[in-house]
Amino acid sequence: MTDTDLGTALPLPRPSSELRARLATRRSGPAQSLIAPGPSPEQIDAILSLGARTPDHGKLFPWRFVVLGPKSRADIAERLLPMAARQTPADKARSVLAKLVNPPLSILVISTPIPDHKVPVWEQELSAGAVCMNLEHAAGALGFAGSWITDWYSYDPEAVALFGVGPAERIAGFIHIGSLAEAPLERPRPVMADKVTRLP
Repeated sequence: MTDTDLGTALPLPRPSSELRARLATRRSGPAQSLIAPGPSPEQIDAILSLGARTPDHGKLFPWRFVVLGPKSRADIAERLLPMAARQTPADKARSVLAKLVNPPLSILVISTPIPDHKVPVWEQELSAGAVCMNLEHAAGALGFAGSWITDWYSYDPEAVALFGVGPAERIAGFIHIGSLAEAPLERPRPVMADKVTRLP
């Protein structure tokens, strides 16, 4: 958005049974089960643009994207193998690398908070999390399945460096995107009465 776009009137919210149905059946696809086809370059641009339309107190845009194709992920996964041996348990640490390698596309969301700003870092990090969810919704709107995950290599300092994450940055998530051969199964959902407090 440029300065000349500020103040442009946007459509008012209106009921949408299609959007409601999509939200009611939203389900992450298992990352290791995501297969081709994945998004085209034009669809990737659309997913990124839609993902960036997120709540952002202060208009700081405290996040950035790294689009990871199959080659870059395969190269990084190979370099992660020796690091996986140091994890506990090592066999599981190696097996989850399939989540990084198998999907047609992965979008790395990096939280880039601005320190000492009037907007607390926590709120800036929440914005990065909202971006991750928006990317999943955007992928779904284009007919793809998405999976938002982190795994151990999002927190290991040596592993994080392979993704070009700076010292003041953190990985908010990998959004893996592709297609599913079979519909995902529903998972347990919370009992809303246990999670909602209503005040007069």
